Amino acid sequence: MTLYCNGHHASVDDLAGALTNYGHFTSLQVRGGAVQGLDLHLQRLQEGTEALFGTLLDAAQVQAWMQHALHAEEMRDAALRVTVFSRAFDFRQPLRPVAVDVLVAVAPPVSMPATARRVRSVVYQRELPHLKHVGTFALFEQRRQALQDGFDDAVFVTDDGQVSEGSTWNIAFLHDEQVVWPQAPALRGTHERLLQAGFAAAQQQVRPVALAELDRFSGAIACNSAGVWPIEAIDGVAFTRSEMFCQWARGSLEAAPWQPLGVITGAG
Repeated sequence: MTLYCNGHHASVDDLAGALTNYGHFTSLQVRGGAVQGLDLHLQRLQEGTEALFGTLLDAAQVQAWMQHALHAEEMRDAALRVTVFSRAFDFRQPLRPVAVDVLVAVAPPVSMPATARRVRSVVYQRELPHLKHVGTFALFEQRRQALQDGFDDAVFVTDDGQVSEGSTWNIAFLHDEQVVWPQAPALRGTHERLLQAGFAAAQQQVRPVALAELDRFSGAIACNSAGVWPIEAIDGVAFTRSEMFCQWARGSLEAAPWQPLGVITGAG
């Protein structure tokens, strides 16, 4: 992995500013110098910057820095993580206006294998679930505990028993031929939105999904920027059509356009 800060190789001083652990990010996959849902990723970064720092983010500049990092690494296929933070942020004066910094991490491309996963439910909700902030400790610890107990991952449930999201992924269910998306507070992922667009011709519904009703569904899938994979079971409830559902989802994603990083999208 190689790190760039504001368009140049990140220095120790640059990285020291990230230790405050206040900021937000987006993760994306680049293939052939292009990204599916690039405009959605840039919109996420802009909205997070306004929410956490009260300032506007120049999406065109961020896109140019992403392209520069790929060019410098001579990579057209890669995994990028773009983090917005501020070296000037002082937690003792969090309302003081500060300029933001953009950290671009470049790594080899990642593709999630379509291996069926067994997950367990856990009552948990991220702070500010609508933001992809850098507070990821609890997410990884919930996944770690699930692995220790023989599962592949964890799916979160609200205090009143509503399914929300996975540790680092969104979830969708199949009921007959209808796609059902949980309505509980969660980070609305870029791939979730791409899939919703891809499923446009099918029946879709966004509604509360109770943990107690999971046996009504025949399939379940998980998705994030690394791809889509089938959910074999949640707790003791198995889904017999998850493999088919996953193939359908992957097929629908093929229609999503790949937006070149070298072409300014005009986000924001």
